[in-house]
Amino acid sequence: MHFPHVLLVSTIALFQTSPLSTRIGRSDFVLVKSVTDGDTIVVSTVGRVRLLGIDAPEVGRGTDTSAPFGREARDRLTGLLLHRWVRLEPDGASHDAYNRHLAYVVTGDGTFVNATMVREGLARVSARTPLARLNELQRAQAEAQAFRRGMWGSAPQLPAAGYTRRSKASRPPTTSRFKTPSSERRSTHKKKP
Repeated sequence: MHFPHVLLVSTIALFQTSPLSTRIGRSDFVLVKSVTDGDTIVVSTVGRVRLLGIDAPEVGRGTDTSAPFGREARDRLTGLLLHRWVRLEPDGASHDAYNRHLAYVVTGDGTFVNATMVREGLARVSARTPLARLNELQRAQAEAQAFRRGMWGSAPQLPAAGYTRRSKASRPPTTSRFKTPSSERRSTHKKKP
């Protein structure tokens, strides 16, 4: 009688700690192993996690150019989370189309990281379904817009217009299209006595 009970408890414990488990418990603390971009992290025992309800600009891969604020978003998320223990809080669907876990990320001191990224203008709200913390994310975005933070501020720096040589077609026309005869040119110059 005691053996089946122990076997049952062991099986349940094994399933809950297995990486094959599809649900993330609210009270689980996990270590952030790496940061992929401004809205995706890799955590121990779980794998890839997409920050729920937000979308950060993409970071260029290989020869692709990063979107404005893409690197800044990734660097900020790295500073907040890399090699730190966090709690993942699911809400709604457990995975996205790329098989990443979807969750709110909360640090050990209670910082709601999803809202922090939005509040700093490094991500925007992208919730497509009602979420428990959607109002908090929307307030964070309104604050970022009101204070013109990050992507809500001035346009990103673009190269100056003079960084390349202008083509002949875009140059302003000269004042005279015809050459002045050499006799007329000489007459305007004073001759030496």
